[in-house]
Amino acid sequence: MSIRIVIADDQAMVRAGLKLIVESEPGMEVVGEAPDGIEAVAVARRTRPDLVLMDISMPRMDGLTAAKQLLDWPDPPKVVMLTTFDTDENLYAALRTGSSGFLLKVSPPEQLLDAIRVVAGGDALLDPAVTTRVIASFAGRHDPVPPPQLADLTPRELEVLHSLARGLTNAEIAARLFVGEATVKTHVARVLMKLHLRDRAQAVVFAYESGVVRPGTAVG
Repeated sequence: MSIRIVIADDQAMVRAGLKLIVESEPGMEVVGEAPDGIEAVAVARRTRPDLVLMDISMPRMDGLTAAKQLLDWPDPPKVVMLTTFDTDENLYAALRTGSSGFLLKVSPPEQLLDAIRVVAGGDALLDPAVTTRVIASFAGRHDPVPPPQLADLTPRELEVLHSLARGLTNAEIAARLFVGEATVKTHVARVLMKLHLRDRAQAVVFAYESGVVRPGTAVG
Protein backbone atom coordinates (compact mmCIF):
# COMPACT_ATOMS: atom_id res chain seq x y z
CA MET A 1 0.00 0.00 0.00
CA SER A 2 1.23 3.48 -0.83
CA ILE A 3 1.85 6.22 1.74
CA ARG A 4 -0.83 8.88 1.22
CA ILE A 5 0.52 12.41 1.71
CA VAL A 6 -0.86 15.95 1.91
CA ILE A 7 1.52 18.87 1.26
CA ALA A 8 0.81 22.18 3.00
CA ASP A 9 2.93 25.20 2.04
CA ASP A 10 2.00 28.75 1.08
CA GLN A 11 4.43 28.79 -1.87
CA ALA A 12 3.11 27.07 -5.00
CA MET A 13 6.61 26.38 -6.33
CA VAL A 14 7.62 24.68 -3.08
CA ARG A 15 4.49 22.51 -3.16
CA ALA A 16 5.22 21.59 -6.78
CA GLY A 17 8.82 20.69 -5.94
CA LEU A 18 7.83 18.57 -2.96
CA LYS A 19 5.15 16.81 -5.00
CA LEU A 20 7.65 16.04 -7.75
CA ILE A 21 10.09 14.53 -5.24
CA VAL A 22 7.44 12.52 -3.41
CA GLU A 23 5.75 11.11 -6.50
CA SER A 24 9.08 10.09 -8.01
CA GLU A 25 9.30 7.50 -5.25
CA PRO A 26 7.38 4.21 -5.63
CA GLY A 27 4.93 3.64 -2.81
CA MET A 28 4.23 7.32 -2.14
CA GLU A 29 1.24 9.33 -3.35
CA VAL A 30 0.28 13.00 -2.94
CA VAL A 31 -3.48 13.07 -2.32
CA GLY A 32 -3.88 16.78 -1.62
CA GLU A 33 -2.26 20.21 -1.36
CA ALA A 34 -2.96 23.30 0.73
CA PRO A 35 -1.66 26.90 0.74
CA ASP A 36 -2.42 27.58 4.41
CA GLY A 37 -3.23 25.90 7.70
CA ILE A 38 -7.01 26.21 7.42
CA GLU A 39 -7.01 24.55 4.02
CA ALA A 40 -4.53 21.92 5.24
CA VAL A 41 -6.97 20.79 7.93
CA ALA A 42 -9.85 20.78 5.42
CA VAL A 43 -7.90 18.80 2.80
CA ALA A 44 -6.68 16.30 5.41
CA ARG A 45 -10.22 15.84 6.70
CA ARG A 46 -11.41 15.14 3.16
CA THR A 47 -8.57 12.87 1.99
CA ARG A 48 -7.55 11.19 5.28
CA PRO A 49 -3.81 10.96 4.48
CA ASP A 50 -1.24 8.89 6.33
CA LEU A 51 1.10 11.87 6.64
CA VAL A 52 1.08 15.65 6.25
CA LEU A 53 4.15 17.66 5.23
CA MET A 54 3.38 20.93 7.04
CA ASP A 55 5.13 24.25 6.58
CA ILE A 56 5.47 26.07 9.91
CA SER A 57 4.97 29.60 8.56
CA MET A 58 1.74 30.02 6.55
CA PRO A 59 -1.01 32.67 6.28
CA ARG A 60 -4.47 32.50 7.91
CA MET A 61 -3.37 29.63 10.16
CA ASP A 62 0.24 28.64 10.80
CA GLY A 63 1.47 25.07 10.58
CA LEU A 64 1.85 24.58 14.32
CA THR A 65 -1.81 25.48 14.95
CA ALA A 66 -2.94 23.31 12.06
CA ALA A 67 -0.84 20.40 13.35
CA LYS A 68 -2.42 20.68 16.79
CA GLN A 69 -5.88 20.46 15.24
CA LEU A 70 -4.96 17.44 13.11
CA LEU A 71 -3.32 15.60 15.98
CA ASP A 72 -6.41 16.03 18.16
CA TRP A 73 -8.34 13.73 15.82
CA PRO A 74 -9.13 10.19 17.06
CA ASP A 75 -7.01 8.62 14.29
CA PRO A 76 -4.68 11.45 13.23
CA PRO A 77 -2.21 11.50 10.36
CA LYS A 78 1.49 11.74 11.10
CA VAL A 79 2.88 15.26 10.76
CA VAL A 80 6.34 16.31 9.59
CA MET A 81 6.99 20.02 10.07
CA LEU A 82 8.91 21.90 7.35
CA THR A 83 10.72 25.19 7.83
CA THR A 84 13.43 27.40 6.37
CA PHE A 85 14.55 28.37 9.86
CA ASP A 86 16.47 25.97 12.10
CA THR A 87 15.48 27.76 15.32
CA ASP A 88 15.24 26.20 18.75
CA GLU A 89 11.84 27.80 19.31
CA ASN A 90 10.36 26.26 16.16
CA LEU A 91 11.74 22.81 16.88
CA TYR A 92 10.51 22.81 20.46
CA ALA A 93 7.08 24.07 19.42
CA ALA A 94 6.86 21.40 16.72
CA LEU A 95 7.74 18.65 19.18
CA ARG A 96 5.19 19.90 21.68
CA THR A 97 2.38 19.71 19.11
CA GLY A 98 3.01 15.98 18.84
CA SER A 99 4.55 16.26 15.40
CA SER A 100 6.68 13.26 14.52
CA GLY A 101 9.37 15.06 12.57
CA PHE A 102 11.07 18.34 11.85
CA LEU A 103 12.82 18.94 8.53
CA LEU A 104 14.52 21.93 6.95
CA LYS A 105 13.32 22.85 3.45
CA VAL A 106 16.95 22.90 2.32
CA SER A 107 17.31 19.22 3.16
CA PRO A 108 18.23 17.00 0.18
CA PRO A 109 15.42 15.03 -1.54
CA GLU A 110 16.66 11.69 -0.21
CA GLN A 111 16.41 13.02 3.36
CA LEU A 112 12.81 14.07 2.74
CA LEU A 113 11.94 10.62 1.41
CA ASP A 114 13.70 8.94 4.32
CA ALA A 115 11.74 11.16 6.72
CA ILE A 116 8.45 10.12 5.15
CA ARG A 117 9.34 6.43 5.40
CA VAL A 118 10.52 6.69 9.00
CA VAL A 119 7.52 8.66 10.24
CA ALA A 120 4.95 6.70 8.25
CA GLY A 121 6.47 3.55 9.73
CA GLY A 122 5.55 4.74 13.21
CA ASP A 123 8.83 6.22 14.39
CA ALA A 124 9.91 9.81 14.93
CA LEU A 125 12.45 11.71 12.87
CA LEU A 126 14.72 13.37 15.38
CA ASP A 127 18.26 14.62 15.18
CA PRO A 128 19.57 13.58 18.62
CA ALA A 129 22.16 16.36 18.86
CA VAL A 130 19.68 19.12 18.01
CA THR A 131 16.65 17.68 19.78
CA THR A 132 18.23 16.98 23.16
CA ARG A 133 19.89 20.40 23.18
CA VAL A 134 16.63 22.17 22.51
CA ILE A 135 14.50 20.15 24.93
CA ALA A 136 17.09 20.51 27.67
CA SER A 137 17.27 24.25 27.12
CA PHE A 138 13.53 24.87 27.27
CA ALA A 139 12.48 22.21 29.76
CA GLY A 140 15.16 23.40 32.16
CA ARG A 141 13.42 26.73 32.61
CA HIS A 142 10.91 25.44 35.14
CA ASP A 143 10.83 23.14 38.14
CA PRO A 144 9.30 19.88 36.88
CA VAL A 145 6.83 17.79 38.87
CA PRO A 146 7.01 14.02 38.17
CA PRO A 147 3.58 12.82 36.95
CA PRO A 148 1.95 9.84 38.74
CA GLN A 149 2.07 7.55 35.69
CA LEU A 150 5.85 7.32 36.06
CA ALA A 151 5.19 4.89 38.92
CA ASP A 152 3.76 2.44 36.36
CA LEU A 153 7.14 2.03 34.65
CA THR A 154 9.45 -0.81 35.58
CA PRO A 155 13.12 0.02 36.33
CA ARG A 156 14.08 -1.28 32.87
CA GLU A 157 11.37 0.80 31.18
CA LEU A 158 12.63 3.85 33.04
CA GLU A 159 16.11 3.13 31.69
CA VAL A 160 14.68 2.97 28.20
CA LEU A 161 12.90 6.30 28.70
CA HIS A 162 16.20 7.85 29.82
CA SER A 163 17.85 6.56 26.66
CA LEU A 164 15.05 7.82 24.43
CA ALA A 165 15.42 11.24 25.99
CA ARG A 166 19.08 11.27 25.00
CA GLY A 167 18.22 10.50 21.40
CA LEU A 168 19.58 6.94 21.33
CA THR A 169 18.40 4.62 18.57
CA ASN A 170 16.98 1.17 19.31
CA ALA A 171 20.32 -0.37 18.32
CA GLU A 172 22.21 1.95 20.68
CA ILE A 173 19.79 1.24 23.53
CA ALA A 174 20.12 -2.50 22.91
CA ALA A 175 23.92 -2.29 23.07
CA ARG A 176 23.80 -0.17 26.22
CA LEU A 177 21.38 -2.49 28.03
CA PHE A 178 22.85 -5.75 26.63
CA VAL A 179 19.54 -6.89 25.13
CA GLY A 180 18.24 -7.51 21.62
CA GLU A 181 16.64 -4.82 19.46
CA ALA A 182 13.33 -6.71 19.49
CA THR A 183 13.33 -6.47 23.30
CA VAL A 184 14.02 -2.74 23.09
CA LYS A 185 11.10 -2.28 20.68
CA THR A 186 8.84 -4.04 23.16
CA HIS A 187 10.05 -1.82 26.03
CA VAL A 188 9.59 1.33 23.94
CA ALA A 189 6.04 0.30 23.00
CA ARG A 190 5.18 -0.32 26.66
CA VAL A 191 6.68 3.00 27.77
CA LEU A 192 4.60 4.87 25.17
CA MET A 193 1.46 2.95 26.10
CA LYS A 194 1.83 3.45 29.87
CA LEU A 195 2.59 7.17 29.51
CA HIS A 196 -0.12 7.68 26.87
CA LEU A 197 2.37 9.04 24.37
CA ARG A 198 2.14 8.87 20.60
CA ASP A 199 5.79 8.34 19.66
CA ARG A 200 9.45 8.87 20.58
CA ALA A 201 9.22 12.60 19.97
CA GLN A 202 6.60 12.95 22.69
CA ALA A 203 8.66 10.67 24.95
CA VAL A 204 11.63 13.05 24.67
CA VAL A 205 9.49 16.05 25.61
CA PHE A 206 7.83 14.11 28.46
CA ALA A 207 11.16 12.98 29.91
CA TYR A 208 12.54 16.49 30.18
CA GLU A 209 9.34 18.26 31.22
CA SER A 210 8.60 15.70 33.93
CA GLY A 211 12.12 15.82 35.35
CA VAL A 212 12.99 12.21 34.47
CA VAL A 213 16.06 13.63 32.73
CA ARG A 214 17.62 16.84 33.91
CA PRO A 215 19.39 19.26 31.55
CA GLY A 216 23.14 18.61 31.56
CA THR A 217 22.97 15.08 32.95
CA ALA A 218 24.47 12.14 31.12
CA VAL A 219 22.82 8.85 30.31
CA GLY A 220 23.36 6.67 33.34
